Amino acid sequence: MELNKPEQDLKRDLQGIASDLKWSAVELKRIAERLSQSGHEADAQAVLKMCTVFHSGENRLVGYAVEIAGRRIVRGKAEQA
Repeated sequence: MELNKPEQDLKRDLQGIASDLKWSAVELKRIAERLSQSGHEADAQAVLKMCTVFHSGENRLVGYAVEIAGRRIVRGKAEQA
């Protein structure tokens, strides 16, 4: 069964945002490397922590898009308990 238009739009948006997070993390890692090389290790570590958060968010969004494609969204009452 095909996805309806709102489902397709949601899936595409989630995938797009996940891609943006991935690209941002890559760029931030490059910035962290430059910070580290210039002696700003604490700042570099803070930026790398941001990358970890972005990567986690990317993975969640990709998972949500897969759920939509498979028509098996698993959040709901069980998760709220």
